[in-house]
Amino acid sequence: MALYDVIGETYTATRRADPRIGALVASALGGAASVVNVGAGAGSYEPPQTVAAVDPSMTMLRQRPAGAAPALVGSAEHLPLRNDCADAAMAILTIHHWSDLAAGVAEMRRVARDRLVFLTWIAEQFADFWLFSEYLPAAAETDAELAVPVGQLTAMLDRPRMRPVPIPHDCADGVAAAYWRRPAAYLDPVVRAGMSALAKTGDRALAPGLARLARDLESGEWQRKHADLLERDSLDVGYCLIIADA
Repeated sequence: MALYDVIGETYTATRRADPRIGALVASALGGAASVVNVGAGAGSYEPPQTVAAVDPSMTMLRQRPAGAAPALVGSAEHLPLRNDCADAAMAILTIHHWSDLAAGVAEMRRVARDRLVFLTWIAEQFADFWLFSEYLPAAAETDAELAVPVGQLTAMLDRPRMRPVPIPHDCADGVAAAYWRRPAAYLDPVVRAGMSALAKTGDRALAPGLARLARDLESGEWQRKHADLLERDSLDVGYCLIIADA
């Protein structure tokens, strides 16, 4: 069973596309007139020129908005699409769920004529994010197990280029670092359910750290320790776009 068949029921409540991240994705796609969205889920960051979306989870596909691109149940490793069917293929925060990265990349190259775009994260940088380093070390371990080393991905690509994706302080997309300036949100189980590293770690393992976070927020300790963050508009915690030739 796909992970998001289990944890994805409330996905669209917290994982809405952020327009600033969306603009970076659109820029990465360049002039592609047609796009395949691999691991498409509920369709976040899917541009209007998308011709097909593929995801293994019907739970996720059922949450796609009316008018979205045609969606097919399938895996990245076996895309149910013909060769060279689009200018570009994109994979947004999904490669860590693939069972075979090389097969998925090969399939994206098969269906895309010109460009591949991936949104992922640099695990080593992400491990320093205050939520993981100070409060939820168990989730940090889960994230390290989930993460695909960026070097492993780029070694499979033709002319890879990397662009950082800073997270806005009011990010609409509830990725794991979205609430870096709004820490109370991490105490909400609905918010945590949309974050794979936290959801896979489980509330029992997270409970001690979350309780400590709650105490630090109530006492003002978190605010004192992270006063510098309260002055920032965005934060680079390791999310990045990888762009390559198909």
